[in-house]
Amino acid sequence: MADNANSKNIELEFPDGSVRSFETGITGRAIAEGISKSLAKKSVAYVLNGELIDLADPIHSGGKIEIVTRSDDRALELIRHDCAHVLAEAVQEIWPDTKVTIGPVIENGFYYDFDRAEPFTPEDLERIEKKMREIIQRNLPFEKKIVSREEARAVFDAMGESYKLELLDAIPEGEDVKLYSQGEWTDLCRGPHMPTTGQVGSAFKLMSVAGAYWRGDSDNRMLSRIYGTAWADEKQLKNYLHMLEEAQKRDHRKLGREMDLFHFQEEGPGVVFWHAKGWKVFQQLVSYMRRRIEEHGYDEVNAPQILDKALWQTSGHWDWYRENMFTTQTEDDREFAIKPMNCPGHVQIFKNGLRSYRELPIKMAEFGNVHRYEPSGALHGLMRVRGFTQDDAHVFCTSEQLEAECLRINDLILTTYSDFDFGDIVVKLSTRPEKRVGSEEGWDRAEAIMQKVLNQIEAESDGRIKTELNPGEGAFYGPKFEYVLRDAIGRDWQCGTTQVDFALPERFGAFYIDQNSNKQEPVMVHRAICGSMERFIGILIEHYAGHLPLWISPVQAVVASITSDANEYAEKVVATLKAAGLRVEADTRNEKINYKVREHSLVKIPAIIAVGGREAEQGTVSIRRLGSKHQTTMTLEEAVESLTQEAIAPDLKRAAQAG
Repeated sequence: MADNANSKNIELEFPDGSVRSFETGITGRAIAEGISKSLAKKSVAYVLNGELIDLADPIHSGGKIEIVTRSDDRALELIRHDCAHVLAEAVQEIWPDTKVTIGPVIENGFYYDFDRAEPFTPEDLERIEKKMREIIQRNLPFEKKIVSREEARAVFDAMGESYKLELLDAIPEGEDVKLYSQGEWTDLCRGPHMPTTGQVGSAFKLMSVAGAYWRGDSDNRMLSRIYGTAWADEKQLKNYLHMLEEAQKRDHRKLGREMDLFHFQEEGPGVVFWHAKGWKVFQQLVSYMRRRIEEHGYDEVNAPQILDKALWQTSGHWDWYRENMFTTQTEDDREFAIKPMNCPGHVQIFKNGLRSYRELPIKMAEFGNVHRYEPSGALHGLMRVRGFTQDDAHVFCTSEQLEAECLRINDLILTTYSDFDFGDIVVKLSTRPEKRVGSEEGWDRAEAIMQKVLNQIEAESDGRIKTELNPGEGAFYGPKFEYVLRDAIGRDWQCGTTQVDFALPERFGAFYIDQNSNKQEPVMVHRAICGSMERFIGILIEHYAGHLPLWISPVQAVVASITSDANEYAEKVVATLKAAGLRVEADTRNEKINYKVREHSLVKIPAIIAVGGREAEQGTVSIRRLGSKHQTTMTLEEAVESLTQEAIAPDLKRAAQAG
């Protein structure tokens, strides 16, 4: 749809495929008004050729256009951006001596950094919110001016806004300098914005205050940051705040302490101190994953923990990843690195011996303990650590086998997530980044195969699995699938990956002998399901709110005596359940049964079995399940049968049903 440069008209294509001609310079607002008054009333911006633009901006070139209303998902970023501007104006109305810096949109909200003599306190937030609502009620227009650098400098110099002057200097030559005003208040901003402050609405809340260095540099001045969240309507805001409340209750660090699973301490930043119960969960997860990979034809290997710097130079990690690696130097001046990943070691195992095409695909898996340096401020319980275990695997195959192997990996990943009650999955295909290795032909071939696999994943899932494209987000060595799962309270976690690698086999000179007795480089596919076993356990704890499924729980049941007369029977019940393979403990303390039930419920024991004189006499037990106020009485034999069936891992149940 190229335009005639001398034409006064432009052609615009609408979402329904219709094409209309307009006079050059028409605004998005005028187009919306021409369609309908109701659309114009709801409009907040327009998209031209994929770019979100101010509704009042004139259009000088043709292309694909779409009017964006406030209810459109794309408007959410505008709502949050406008809310940040309203926040800054509110702060300066209350405290005029405060200087403003930057206020970007972030996930689920926004923040603004201020330079103020006294940092903000949580108590200030209510006052600021009240002022923000006043500004929104004024419903003043956002007015944009494109000015020269000199004009902008004069404006902010007069206002004493030194940070804005510094930001002005950082705008690249040739880029427009834009000022947005809402009434008397003006900010330097790229835009776009909605037409008025009133369209921000009332579904926002200021969340917290924090300190932040100007431009993230500790040599600069410490600023005061205010975080907020904003949504399209009150229902969305309420749902988000409820999710935060739930997330706080489910915080794996809190539950980890209560359940006696693990701890962290200063002497080992970013590494986990697993307690006996937590290690039992870890081992149950590893055992499950070990069975799954054996079922899918993987051989488990183990590569060294520390390797010479030369190997990491050959792999490319020394150049690409050096700042995240832990290194050491020995007395003979050799430099070593603790492995941050398993892949170079697996290539060495592949290379050890002559490989034939008849052996391919070769599948190597390792529960490899890896270490990566993370800044101390980024560490977050099990979710972000420096030492963790990767459920890593590498498939060495021919290019002809790549499609089938990606589908097999997909099946393994999705059935694993299903076993942990994750049903809402998104598979994203990330394609070639700007900086990459390998030939364009190789990228074309790999991306075509993975796109075909992605289409098949979506088609065979009957709508259960969503798929997306992430242009330019692939690894430097090849395209990849990212598996994103949604937990019980609606949060997304990226866990699994399937990555095609052109670089490593070539760098290390890995090859196999094909059917014509020629050397060929294998395709190397990196595959992870949990990613980090530690992080995955953290996700599980929060997903289940500590109510782990019986098969993976560290203690599956506690047998609590109601009176001391039943202690002997309690021990008999424990012995019977243990003999059936269950992880059970006895509680024969001289405490009331309600106290025992409450205490074991707090540490998330799935089944509490109460026994007293009547149960001992009748050979029965009373079972109360975690989270329930009701108890069920059954014979000991029935209890053993019920609990042992529930304690069978999902993969073993499938195998039993299939067999």
